[in-house]
Amino acid sequence: MDAPARMHVLWFPDWPLRAVLGSAPPHPPTALVHGNTVVACTGSARALGVRIGQRRRLAQGRAPSLRMLPHDPAQDERAFLPVLRLIEAHAPGVHLLRPGLAALRSRGISRYHGGEAEAASALLALLAEAGFPETRIGVADGVFTGELAARTAPPDAPPWSVVPSGDSQAFLAPLPVSVLGDEELADLLRRLGISTLGEFAELDAIAVRDRLGEQGARLLALARGADSRPLSPRPPDPELSREVEFDSPLGQSDQIAFAVRQMADAVLLALADASAVCTEVRIDLTDDDGGVFSRSWLHPTCFDASDLVDRVRWQVETLVERNPASAGAAGHAAADADAAHSFRGIIGVRIAPVAVDDAAHHQPGLFGSGSDERLHHAVSRVQTLLGHRAVVTAAVAGGRMLTDRQVLTPWGERAVVERDPSQPWPGSLPGPLPAEVFSELHPITVTGAGGLSVDVDERGELSCAPTVIDGSEIVAWAGPWPLHEHRWDSERARSGHRFQLVDAQHRAWLAFCTEGSWWAEGRYR
Repeated sequence: MDAPARMHVLWFPDWPLRAVLGSAPPHPPTALVHGNTVVACTGSARALGVRIGQRRRLAQGRAPSLRMLPHDPAQDERAFLPVLRLIEAHAPGVHLLRPGLAALRSRGISRYHGGEAEAASALLALLAEAGFPETRIGVADGVFTGELAARTAPPDAPPWSVVPSGDSQAFLAPLPVSVLGDEELADLLRRLGISTLGEFAELDAIAVRDRLGEQGARLLALARGADSRPLSPRPPDPELSREVEFDSPLGQSDQIAFAVRQMADAVLLALADASAVCTEVRIDLTDDDGGVFSRSWLHPTCFDASDLVDRVRWQVETLVERNPASAGAAGHAAADADAAHSFRGIIGVRIAPVAVDDAAHHQPGLFGSGSDERLHHAVSRVQTLLGHRAVVTAAVAGGRMLTDRQVLTPWGERAVVERDPSQPWPGSLPGPLPAEVFSELHPITVTGAGGLSVDVDERGELSCAPTVIDGSEIVAWAGPWPLHEHRWDSERARSGHRFQLVDAQHRAWLAFCTEGSWWAEGRYR
């Protein structure tokens, strides 16, 4: 297993209260309440006996002067955005873990400032000058250890703590198992006599996986100093979004694509100013009746202006196909009774980045682009000319019929596999699978000697051996293999038998026989 990356983790104590009160500690006794339960409290409230998780009445009994406010998670996020922008201006590539907790990869900022402790000191000075003197920083292998290093440093120690590379397990060993954040597991371990991460780390990994499952195995890895928590892209700044409104509805995709070109450039300029790129975008189309049609688009690398324009055009074309009444000029009235509510044109477009990443991660190579980038450029060009679904990628899903197992996704989008292929699928075909799969079952004629029809009875017995397929002699065959699915659903029920047939031209077919009819599912090559 690769060693976790060195990380600077920035912790802002009691951030929900800081977001509400708007000033640095100390604060008067204050608690935030959600669902009649304390979810955050100030240091002065903790000194009076108030604790997170207490019921409102018990907290008030401990501290009669306690001020109670409702907790608003959205306020926490809004208040933390300016802090992220401040950190980003000094050290690009900050990742939001949650409001009040952020992480940076150590390598770049440490090399710039001459060391990990020096980089932490520079960040703390920057934040203190901006009005956040309470910030603490932990530097360690991975986010989990870095957060605990920031949280567990003694009050009289420097406001940063550096755990040397490779020493994560030794640092974590004396900490209680409750820091893993799984109360049920922590309670079980304590009842087994295991109270620290060091004692937990000594357990056998296979036994932990068998007893506690994947969650237990992941937490054991954390206790041993590994860090399996992936860094997610930081949330985009709301100021990166752009929108445009048209004086009159536009019904043609080319018209709308031309009109949004300048807005797409503005989105890319805003991203460039933030040293970021967009990997996922949401496009909102507003029609003349006020309806909003939204769709999120992914990109294999990052969007440029022409990519954004193409997505707008493809989304409009999809909307037009869904509303045939809009095929004519904008404003044309349909003949049916729903004409007043049919799509007649678009009056507004909004482009909102959903996921952004540090632009440094997407810089081209020094001596030209790689083969993957050239491939993406060529494929994107084909999509621009022929449409969004002109190039698709294939993924394997679970299922019994071949068409059910084949999932085709337009290039650039994330494949969504609804049926897990690793699950058992009785009646599914084992490999090797046919190279050519027909999108719809292809009707064929299979007969026996003398032109007799070939059928399979309830016991799986053939009426006669197959000898001819569509006029060509069958030189080899195998089967039948029963296939039954959705017996409880009269509309989706399917029952029959599969065969493999090889004709005189040495073409191998996968055939499906049901109720006396023969169909071809695919062809081997």
